[in-house]
Amino acid sequence: MRVQVLRFGRRAAVLTATVAALAPAGASAFQKAVWGPPTVHGINQFPLYRSLGAKIYEVELNWNTVAVRRPARPTQPKDPAYVWPRALSREIATAQRFGMRVLLEVANAPAWANGGHAGPGWAPRRPLDYALFIKAAARRYPSVHMWMIWGEPNRKDDFRPEVPAKYTQRSLTPAQQRAPHLYAQILDAAYGVLKGMDRNNVVIGGNTYTAGLLDPQQWMANLVLPNGRRPRMDMYGHNPFSYTIPLFKSTPSAYGEVQFSDLPRLEAWTKTYFGQAKPLFLSEFCVPTAPDRTFNFYIAPPSVAARWVKDALVTARHAGYIAALGWVNVRDHLPFNSCGLIQQNGRPKPDFFAFKNN
Repeated sequence: MRVQVLRFGRRAAVLTATVAALAPAGASAFQKAVWGPPTVHGINQFPLYRSLGAKIYEVELNWNTVAVRRPARPTQPKDPAYVWPRALSREIATAQRFGMRVLLEVANAPAWANGGHAGPGWAPRRPLDYALFIKAAARRYPSVHMWMIWGEPNRKDDFRPEVPAKYTQRSLTPAQQRAPHLYAQILDAAYGVLKGMDRNNVVIGGNTYTAGLLDPQQWMANLVLPNGRRPRMDMYGHNPFSYTIPLFKSTPSAYGEVQFSDLPRLEAWTKTYFGQAKPLFLSEFCVPTAPDRTFNFYIAPPSVAARWVKDALVTARHAGYIAALGWVNVRDHLPFNSCGLIQQNGRPKPDFFAFKNN
């Protein structure tokens, strides 16, 4: 199978330079990333992640568990209302010791900020509250310089309350616009805070899912601030989970979906809606290899799944505008997911070697 890579001429060259500029000194433009536990059965997993060639370690910071109570001094990480994860500082230090940058995805507003709703996924009512928490988090973890503003906010239950739209609907109602408009304010406020603290901070916004209550183009088109301007960000995040082969093609996916094959179209939209093309940060990607509760498809036999992994990495590496591809599950966890590079019995899949060697 031959990897097909679309050529974008001068624009691709400019974006490649932008991706390289956002990477640390000495790092390649494209980098692999992983989500995964710091230990398994008491064994440090960072040597494994390093052996896979991952340069970015992704981990979630849940606002609703850190700040169950409203802090009196919300930008001060030592405010007694804050209960920071005990293990996170150690995870960050260990990842960096193994040569990996750390990305923190900050999501899930506490009840005092989201209008009294219990459970994760509710959006804060005031963008400022989120920005103040981001500032406290950046002070708590000063060595972290990659910040993801929420995760998959266009997906059902991840940025409530959202009002769904039909995938054929290009003009949204005011009720449907509410969630992306609020998210735009949260993103822009967080960008201002993080860049004000350190210009080296990289802010990843959008963070859409393959499909959702609003499809990725609907979400992106409606990221608008009250003054009519667009929110600021360094990279546009997207999780292109795909049931079609991860090669670039010209035929759009159905139902408004943006799978891996649609990434050239997604990158072009960033220029349309934000005035200049943004590098893409693919925070989560994987290839399910058996029936599970997360996906309604899987790829078999193992040799074909491994080919998909290779195709995705080679295509992303050569695109010129993709900053990173993150593998979301290093190990299988059936019956919930079969997306791991390693089976539950500890044996590596063919996917493991495809990810490691490409």
